Parts: sequence; structure tokens; C-alpha cells
Amino acid sequence: MFAISTSAIGALLRQFALEDECTEIAEPAELFDGHINHTYVVGAKLSSGLEKRYLLQRINTFVFQKPAELMENIVRVTEFIRQKLPEGQQTLTVYPAKTGAWYHEDAEGGCWRCYNFVENTYSLQAAGKAEDAYRAAKAFGAFQRLIDGFPIDQLHETIPDFHNTQKRYHALEAAIAADAAGRRHAVEAEIAFARARKADTSCLVDLAAAGKLPLRVTHNDTKLNNVLFDRATNEPVCVVDLDTIMPGLSLYDFGDSLRFLGNTAAEDERDLTKVQFDLPLYEAYKKGYLEEAGAALTEEEIRWLPFSIKLMTYECGMRFLTDYLNGDAYFRIHKPDDNLARCRTQFKLVEKIEEHLLGTNT
Repeated sequence: MFAISTSAIGALLRQFALEDECTEIAEPAELFDGHINHTYVVGAKLSSGLEKRYLLQRINTFVFQKPAELMENIVRVTEFIRQKLPEGQQTLTVYPAKTGAWYHEDAEGGCWRCYNFVENTYSLQAAGKAEDAYRAAKAFGAFQRLIDGFPIDQLHETIPDFHNTQKRYHALEAAIAADAAGRRHAVEAEIAFARARKADTSCLVDLAAAGKLPLRVTHNDTKLNNVLFDRATNEPVCVVDLDTIMPGLSLYDFGDSLRFLGNTAAEDERDLTKVQFDLPLYEAYKKGYLEEAGAALTEEEIRWLPFSIKLMTYECGMRFLTDYLNGDAYFRIHKPDDNLARCRTQFKLVEKIEEHLLGTNT
């Protein structure tokens, strides 16, 4: 487990070019929503008298092995979006390190970055009602619209083949063969489930290769909790967690969002009877997304929207299963069977999507 003291957090925050020098640092609060990076909310009093909160994050360099390229992507995209926003609308701001780089490397080689903390906002772990889904969809649809026109060749591929489902399947097969953590015997049912749907892995990849689906700038991690909503109006303020901004397919973003939002259970739910696919939330999300981004999408993209939900859910389940077989090297866990529980939840959701949305059990 990674641990850090308040004094060390304060020393790190002082490495960044903030509005002014820090004179006091408040007790940091760690956020545990994400699976990848270590994140802290840190309050500071500045020499100007201004009091602000910042988001200090330790980048997981096992996952993101080129932090300079990662941060270049985020800075370029946030600056591009900021130019299109109405004056006064909040969005993410990256603070550079005092060295001029977009991250700070500590004495142990850890890479840290600093964002503004977007005040008076909240995020949701689950959609309580259709209106939540509708508003989240408008946020991601607007994000797709705002980023339209960004030069794709300026983006680094921070995780090569991130949503190449064929390669995710091959990675799973490699993990099965290696059985590095000695866990294969416990997951034969999950392995059989993944293998039975192998044909699905090539669908979107082949369409893209044939030029039938356009390459776009995509978020690639469109979970509901990556939207910040205004506490007063409940309207979306901005989309966060831009680590996986890369060239991709709009279907990846749509499908992954409903993989998360359409699930009636927690991502690590152990009681699989609680896992259902919420069709009213799907309809609300689709409506909001198409209102914001529909004019920019092709007919072929719109036609594959329902299938994309199944594919992204299946892919995510394979990723959790792969990591479980490999000994939990990628996703953060709190219990030894977290990745297995996540995998089982995703695969149960695939079944529900097949049954209730796609009208098939295969």
C-alpha cells in the first residue's frame, strides 16, 4: 500500500507554480474512487491571503509509462476546450511544476501532477434516476462536440490499443496460459464465458479498419463518476480524468459509459442477483448523448451504439479477469478477490445486455 505524510504532501504541493506561494497546508484527504492513481485533495493558504483547494495526484507509471506524453495530451486538450467554453465556465486546469514541466518527479521517482479542485461540484457513483443519466450523457456528448476538430496527430497514444478488444482477448489468453498467480483453477467458468464471445472482439476493429467508422479524439473512460455536476443546479460542469484521451471510436465512449451507468449494482458487487441492465437509464442516456453529439456522428456509428455497450462491458470484464490471473498488477484492489468480483459483475451484465437490449443470449 502507498502511504504519504501530510508534511510530504505539503512539500510536493510547493513544487508547483500555483497562484502564489503556500504559507499553510491543510490536512489532505485521499480520494478512493479511482482504480489507477493516488489522489489527494489539499487545501492551502497562499501568501496573497487566498485560500484554495488543489487536486494532487501521483501518476501510476506502471500503467502510464510515459508521463510527459500523458501530460502533453491533457494540457493540449484542456486548452483546446477552454477556448470554446463560455467565459466563467469551470474546467480542469493543470498547474505546471516550477521546473516548467507538467509534472514533478520526487526523490523516489514518483511522478506527481496538480490540478485545480473544481469547487461546488459533486460526482455520482450510480445514477439514481433517468435525469442523472440524461445529464451525464449531455456532458459526454458535449465533450465529444467540443473536442471535434482537435488535430488527432497531436495526441500521443498513452496506452497503445487501449480499446482494441481483439488484443485484450489475446492478453487474456496469455494470462490464462501463464497462470502467474496460480488462480486459473478458480476461474474456469469465467474463462469459458470470455471464449464463447471471441467473435465479438473483431466487430468494431474491422469496421474501423475498413473505414466505416471514423477515428476521433475520445475520452476512453466515460464512467459516470468522471462527470462533475453543479451542487446548486445539478447541471454538468465538466468531464474529468483525461488520462486516456487518445484517438479512438465514439462507440468506445458511448459503450463504456453505459457499461458503468446502466449497471444496477456496484462494480465489485458480490451478489450477482443485483446485477441488471437499466433500460430506462439507457434510453435517457441515449437521448442526451444524441442531442449533444448526434449531428457529428455517422449513421454507422449510431447503428452500433447498442452493441458497443455489450462490447465495452465484455472487454472490461476480460481486463479484470486478466489482472486477477496476473496477480492484480494493474487495478488497485482493497480485497484479494476485488478483480474477480469486478469481472463476474461485468460478465453478468453482458448477459443482461444480450437478453434485454440485443435480444440474444449469445
